[in-house]
Amino acid sequence: MSTVTQPAVVTTIAELRTLLDGRRTALVPTMGALHAGHLALVDEAASLADTVVVSIFVNPLQFGPEEDLERYPRDLEADLAALEGHGVAYVFAPDVAEMYPDGKPRITVRGGTVGELYEGRSRPGHFDGMLTVVAKLLGIVRPAFALFGQKDAQQLWLVQRMVKDLDIATRIVPVETVREADGLALSSRNRYLSAEERRAAPVLHRALEAAASAGDRGIDAVIAAAQSVLMGEELVAVDYLKVVDPRTFQSVPDDYRGPARVLIAAQVGPARLIDNDDLYLN
Repeated sequence: MSTVTQPAVVTTIAELRTLLDGRRTALVPTMGALHAGHLALVDEAASLADTVVVSIFVNPLQFGPEEDLERYPRDLEADLAALEGHGVAYVFAPDVAEMYPDGKPRITVRGGTVGELYEGRSRPGHFDGMLTVVAKLLGIVRPAFALFGQKDAQQLWLVQRMVKDLDIATRIVPVETVREADGLALSSRNRYLSAEERRAAPVLHRALEAAASAGDRGIDAVIAAAQSVLMGEELVAVDYLKVVDPRTFQSVPDDYRGPARVLIAAQVGPARLIDNDDLYLN
């Protein structure tokens, strides 16, 4: 009887580079606490390259002083078990000293104007920290492909922009958001929700659906449709609800016509949840 083995765990940059030398690789960057959304990225990665690397690193640079760095879920053994049978060759699981041997890096990647909007406004420095660690991972692994979920739409846009602007020879592959049966986007932070908060959280997806269905009536109708859904859920505190041009990630003007993306972020109990959806404004 054949057995399914777990990926090999690599903790140093030097060892990983030696193992990957000459291989065509796909990278899935994660902070662990893996769920079915991550596994969708992994499965797509396995279809693109012979060698798949999943990085598991809770990056302190992208957490603010009041955020959940210390309590962010960490369970490497559970993550390795989840990856069994998904074609992953290596899990790169460095510690902070391996990634930042001199402490906070003196040279970092900045997210520019878009990095200061929406999530960046509510979480100052978050995207600079994210882009810095992604740039480091791309430099360490040198993958042909790197896969990112569409749930984090602003993150995806910024990574794609960084790769283009800095001429990094990695193709960024977006993967569609994976959802629960009731529409809630999968997130490692969903585990923070109480039973009552979990029942409330899918209102974010319902609001996005309402917004998309109102696209033929213009931007004001889109926002109003989403807000009318959200108003009925007291446990969900909306941070922002924005409609952006997917090419520039800037908010669209009132007279905009064409493809757009509606973004939402909300606090649900202890969990900050984000989601987004495509729509077309007529």
